[in-house]
Amino acid sequence: MTAEAGADGLGDVQDRIPRQPADEPDIRRPEDDARLGAELAAVVAAARRRAVRDGDRHTDTAHLLHTLLESDPQVRAACGDGPQIARLLGYLVQRSIGYGLRWQGAVEESGALPVATRADGFSPAASAALEYACERAARRGGEPARGVDLLAAVVADPDSRAVEVLGRAGVDVVELAARDVTPGSDNDAEGCREEYAGEGRTAR
Repeated sequence: MTAEAGADGLGDVQDRIPRQPADEPDIRRPEDDARLGAELAAVVAAARRRAVRDGDRHTDTAHLLHTLLESDPQVRAACGDGPQIARLLGYLVQRSIGYGLRWQGAVEESGALPVATRADGFSPAASAALEYACERAARRGGEPARGVDLLAAVVADPDSRAVEVLGRAGVDVVELAARDVTPGSDNDAEGCREEYAGEGRTAR
């Protein structure tokens, strides 16, 4: 042991510990967010698994929408009747062909969420939607975010992949985004965009 290492030998150990860059962004697993209700946390985790299973680079808003429709009756009711839901799920299942081909290798961007709060493995647009769903629920008195909060958030971004699929399936996205899908909430798409702008963020 050299004198430079110190009498207690800690100098050599400390030199071997990798130092994190000071500007390293805060990467978090969104399903571990305490602001999510248990059902929504399960949806988010399932959407992540779906993306991994399909070999997709990120979990995006279409993955979130797909899992919401499969597991949340309130979300299905908001998106339409039985035949429309079947058509919507059909588009989501076939995302690896047709319109979905241009998504491969591309990132679903969003200007609505700072990089510092990026969600691990999720596209910027999906991260923004998850964050806004939590903020939306908090305005109802701090209750955990639910599936309908996430639905309202994904349709608030007109350029999201979820909105593209909804439109292809014949869902009136403008009407869906403009109305309250959760009783007691005053959120709508325009309010979402104004809030982001007020915080210095750029809504897509």
